[in-house]
Order: sequence, then C-alpha cells, then structure tokens
Amino acid sequence: MPHAETLGMEATSRTRLRWWTELPLILLVYACYSAGRLLARGDVTHAVDHGLAILKVEKFLHINAEHPLNRLFTREAWLGVPADFWYASLHYLVTPVILIWLFRSRTVHYRAARTWLMTSTFMGLIGFTLLPTCPPRLLSAGHGFVDTMAQYSSYGWWGGEASAPRGMGGMTNQYAAMPSLHVGWALWCGVMLWRYGGTRTTKALGVAYPLITTIVVMGTANHYFLDAVAGAAVMGLGLLIAPLVMRGADRIKARAAVVLTPATAGTPSAQTSIVSAGCQTSAGERIPRQRESRFGPGTEPSASPSDAGDGAPATAR
Repeated sequence: MPHAETLGMEATSRTRLRWWTELPLILLVYACYSAGRLLARGDVTHAVDHGLAILKVEKFLHINAEHPLNRLFTREAWLGVPADFWYASLHYLVTPVILIWLFRSRTVHYRAARTWLMTSTFMGLIGFTLLPTCPPRLLSAGHGFVDTMAQYSSYGWWGGEASAPRGMGGMTNQYAAMPSLHVGWALWCGVMLWRYGGTRTTKALGVAYPLITTIVVMGTANHYFLDAVAGAAVMGLGLLIAPLVMRGADRIKARAAVVLTPATAGTPSAQTSIVSAGCQTSAGERIPRQRESRFGPGTEPSASPSDAGDGAPATAR
C-alpha cells in the first residue's frame, strides 16, 4: 500500500481534474482576492494606528529590519530597482507558473497544493478586512521610510501608488498590508519547489525565493517584518485546514451525485423486469400455475408416463 503523506499534502486524485474547470476556479479565487483588497479599505486613521503599533512592537523586540533595508534600497538603485520589479511582478507570475507545472507534471499532488493556496488566500482576506494596516511607505516622513516604488517609478510601469500600473492606483487597497500574501505565496512556491522539484537547483530556488521576497517587501517599505511573519503563519494554518476543506468538498460532491443520479430501483421498468413475479413453472407448463387453472387446487393429475420416466407403468383409464 502506498504511503500516505500528511498535513494536506497527501496524494489525492480520485477524480481527473480538467484545465477548463480549474482555470475558472483559480480566476474566481483571484477575483475574490482582488475584490477583497478593494472592499477592505477601512478607516485610514485606524490603519495608521495599526501600522504604528506594529512598528512599536518591532522596535521593542529589536526586529525592525525595515529601516536599514529601506535605507539600502533607497541609496543603491542597483538594488532598489530590481527589488521594485521583483515586488511588482513575481507575485503574479511565479505562483501561476508553479500551479501549471504541478497540474501538468505533479497531478497527484496538485489538488492538495491548490486547496492549500486558496484556503490561505481566503484567510489572508479576512486579515485585510479585520486589520487594515498602513504600510511603512505611507507613514509620515518622520518615521524614516522612503517609498522606493515611487522613487524608481520612472524605471517601471508602476506609478506612485503601490505596484499598480500608472493611473490605476485608485483600484488597489494600499492598506492591505497585514498579513503579507507576497510572502505567503512565495512560501507556498518555495515548498512546492522543495518537495517536488527533484533537483538541487529547484530546492535552492525553493529556499531562496521566499527569503528574497521577505527582504524585498521590507526593503521597498511595503511591509513590516511582522507582516511577513503573519503571512507565513497564515500559510501554516491554511496547510492544517486544507485537508478539512478537501474532505468537505468530497462530501458535497458525493451528496450532489446522489441527488442528481436518477433512481432506478423504483422505476416501472425495474419492476417489470421480473417476469414470473415469484411464480415457478413446473414440468410441462409454459405459463405459471397453468395446471391449477385447469384442474383446480389439489386436483392436479398424477404424472404421465412421460413425466414419470421411461419404463413406468401407464395408469388405468
């Protein structure tokens, strides 16, 4: 018996998955992700307060790595510009590519991996809604952060408002910083590369991609370090919940199949398929109870010579 893997990454492929059903599902989840970011705007004052509270906790714990990284990216364009491209692009490119790779080459593991990613994404949307957070780049200048996306906007397609294309900044929620799904999705990609890549290069990329992404989101002043920690925590919790989600989906599919499958046991065709209806024909009969109808109950004649077999004496007439 094959060994079953644990924590939601088990090989579960009872039904063959089709790209024309998977693609609309993924697009629906991404649409919910984008809509959730837009709807969870919240009050700017509260968002700023949440951001300052996170920064205060980090300073108390001496884990506020955002300041030195942001100063480095601001001062060195050869670091800041690639970091801005990394932040604005790879989040939306690497994740779909790995999903397609899993679907085509690691089909047995695809459903569990996809469910983990989607479950964690929805949990992140809950965080955006309940805790709108001002990113470091939107704090007042007195806090010492520089928006590198705005500083290097002439190098890319983005404007001065987050990583949105020029003129589309109003279509994004800039206060959806907690948790960081940039880091969460990068961690998911890293796990997929590490587990299913099969080569040392892919395993190295699986380690490097989430680590570099964490550095990038802090150096560009788009997220706090605790945002990154929260993104990783959301992915961890989603990994634990994903098996429950899959089992629930399987139960729903099974019930739907029972409801939609036509019942055949009680149909007239099933009832008429039994011709004798419990009756049996005896020797010399073509129709059940033929002799009873001719002679009456209990008056059936004795067996004829042909019934009794060869050599039996004929009855007197």
